[in-house]
Amino acid sequence: MNETLINIGLAATQILFTFALGFYLITCLQWFSYKFERVLFHFTRPLWHVFFLIVPIVLFYGAERFFWIYFYFALVPSLALWHKKLDKKLVFTPRVKRFFVILALAVIASYAVYLATHYRVNLGVVLPLVASFALSFLLEKAKFKAYENSARKKLASMPELKIIMITASFGKTSIKNFLFELLKNDFACRKTPRSVNTLAGLIQDVNNELAAGTQIYIAEAGARLKGDIAQITEFLNPQIAIVGEIGAQHIEYFKTLENIRATKLEALGSKRLEKAFVHSSTQANEGEKIEIYDKNLSGVEASLDGVKFNLGEREFSSPLLGKFNAANLAVCVKTALYLGLDEARIAAALARLKNVEHRLERIDAGGKIIIDDGFNGNFNGMSASYELVGSYEGRKVLVTPGIMESSDEENEKLSKIINKTFDIVMLTSSLNAVALLKHLSRPKVIVIKDKSKIQEALAQNTKAGDLILFSNDAPSFM
Repeated sequence: MNETLINIGLAATQILFTFALGFYLITCLQWFSYKFERVLFHFTRPLWHVFFLIVPIVLFYGAERFFWIYFYFALVPSLALWHKKLDKKLVFTPRVKRFFVILALAVIASYAVYLATHYRVNLGVVLPLVASFALSFLLEKAKFKAYENSARKKLASMPELKIIMITASFGKTSIKNFLFELLKNDFACRKTPRSVNTLAGLIQDVNNELAAGTQIYIAEAGARLKGDIAQITEFLNPQIAIVGEIGAQHIEYFKTLENIRATKLEALGSKRLEKAFVHSSTQANEGEKIEIYDKNLSGVEASLDGVKFNLGEREFSSPLLGKFNAANLAVCVKTALYLGLDEARIAAALARLKNVEHRLERIDAGGKIIIDDGFNGNFNGMSASYELVGSYEGRKVLVTPGIMESSDEENEKLSKIINKTFDIVMLTSSLNAVALLKHLSRPKVIVIKDKSKIQEALAQNTKAGDLILFSNDAPSFM
């Protein structure tokens, strides 16, 4: 009797442990677009895998009957605390719910085998997990294909729809939002929401949100691997393609800048391409359909009041902050002109533009000037924002994790600029700390290991009259 109770208790622990591992893995997968390769080989917090995956599995098979002590008194509390501190917690989407249903069925089947063999055959935790993920991915692939076919039929039923596809290493979302603001009063427009830029996200948007009477669809396209943009281009077949600035974002996936450049230029492969506006950094050759949109951009001036620039003989201005926005606005102007809008109407629209949320967004609070540039995560944009605030006469405070998913060289270059510009620097990620600290000798440096402590650090180290720049905002798993 006692042995039976012990076996039941151990089985219950094993079931809960399987779900705990499933919870950890599906959380990580959701962060990285359900790509196991990225979770296993490009994960920025590898010690988490050690603490919540490798060590628990080793102890499960090594400690056997004594594993429950570790599970209930170490793993469960630490996993709960880990989840509590995450700023991007698991979202229970339909896909995640389907995964847990499959995992539950796998656990039930495993336990049934255990009972049927009178506790002699234990399938463990790895086999049910592997089987669950395999079945889940097969199911999602089948559902995705059906969903994709539905979206393709919808696009085919809208022959008058003009599609503008935007891709770049950085600036995609800003260009998309600015262009939408320029066009929305003259056309029935739809833009992809937030930073949705994957094939799956675009398919969902087309199926669920693209209205029948839409005249212009502005879609953002992102990539982690060679062929990603080609895949999106084949799906959308845009008439207008915008390829923005090329840089070292996601260099760990692409390995070289040339691979990034080649991937972004896959956007020019649309079968319906009428016009392409590309940045000079693409190194593309101009032609009948291809125009370098920053070729005649000049006279760029930026301050805390906005940005001014010349495009050919015409001067434009906008209250947007950031020198880098001149190129973003230039391509929007050229696209709007191509679609038939006159210069006066475009200039008036530019004057009404507001900064995209978390992109050099100015907030005045408590006598302090707060610049929220949390969604700006590349060297050019971040260094331009530092140049912008450099003219401020008061004390300047920087809160940043550095440039994520980029090279140490880029962060070291950024460090030199930070050193000349800021009085206080708060580093919010250990990932780039070594590279950033390399050239920081002038400002006071505060390393914040727990992002929940940022407000406390700001309260203790800032005062009225300070300018505080939030530069890039990496989630806690970075």
